Amino acid sequence: MQGHVEGGVVVLDAPARERFYDSSGYGHPRGDALAVSRAEAAHLLYRGDLDAVDGHGFESFLATAPGLAARFLVYKDLRDRGFYLTPAREDWVAEPSGADFVVYPRGDGPWDDTVEYRVRVVAERESVTAADLGEVVLAVVDEESELTYLETSRPDVSGSSGTALDWSAEAELLDDRVVVWDPPAGLYEEGFYGRPLDEAGTALQLSLVEAAYLAERSVLSFDGGVDAVVASGRDAEGARFDRRLTVYAALRERGVVPKTGFKFGADFRTYADVESVDELGHSELLVRVLPADHTFSPRDLSLDVRLAHGVRKRMTFALTADDEVRWLEVGRLTP
Repeated sequence: MQGHVEGGVVVLDAPARERFYDSSGYGHPRGDALAVSRAEAAHLLYRGDLDAVDGHGFESFLATAPGLAARFLVYKDLRDRGFYLTPAREDWVAEPSGADFVVYPRGDGPWDDTVEYRVRVVAERESVTAADLGEVVLAVVDEESELTYLETSRPDVSGSSGTALDWSAEAELLDDRVVVWDPPAGLYEEGFYGRPLDEAGTALQLSLVEAAYLAERSVLSFDGGVDAVVASGRDAEGARFDRRLTVYAALRERGVVPKTGFKFGADFRTYADVESVDELGHSELLVRVLPADHTFSPRDLSLDVRLAHGVRKRMTFALTADDEVRWLEVGRLTP
């Protein structure tokens, strides 16, 4: 059987629908003929089910369009794993959502109203904007043609760690940190704010983010007021401080306790259910704070996800614009 390129797809004449769509889920029917994507055509050429496309065999056809080789590799891998999948063209599937393929649950196909994954193919050196993530699986093709699947979602970040802010204390700025001398016991023991200087509770050391959050809520008082703390934070971190303060406040208001994630290369690690520091459980999330228009490198995403997995946490990005925060979770996926 021969195929020919027509309007960005490859058209296979009758009886292609019966042979390839009805039995194996390839393409989009055109009566008894069939339109298939270039990746599907490459797969049919590779299998020997198609003789040529406009005179091209498998090897030369892969060079006819940019990115086709990567899309073919992902298409072949998912087929080898037992999935049917359809190219995410607007006239072929509902809600393409910036994906390259819609993948159906094993045993289902394009004739069923079910979706397992929406997959976007990216090469290792490509970039992807944060706005394009959250509803897709990234299929990353590295320089050796190995595949890594990264699942992205928009989680509901919440917890049960809320406490009433009914303490008050005077605090002192010391370079890029804050100290509360003779602090209220509940500030650390119940609210999990700061880090005690010693077991006697002589002083409580807080980050500038923690201190600014508490000063804005009249828990801490400073010479110069809250503006002095915020100014110190901006001097130390620039605009990043305001983003981190926005995210810190959003987490606290959602009942989640954020603590520094420095040891893990992140902005925060978080605890969803803190009743007391004496019964502190394992932190669940690593949170990296980024501007909403951030552009990711697949390599950096893979590094973050690998690190979070290695310390038994989930990698979450807090994407900020003004005072709004959008959450993005990314994790490894084995389809």
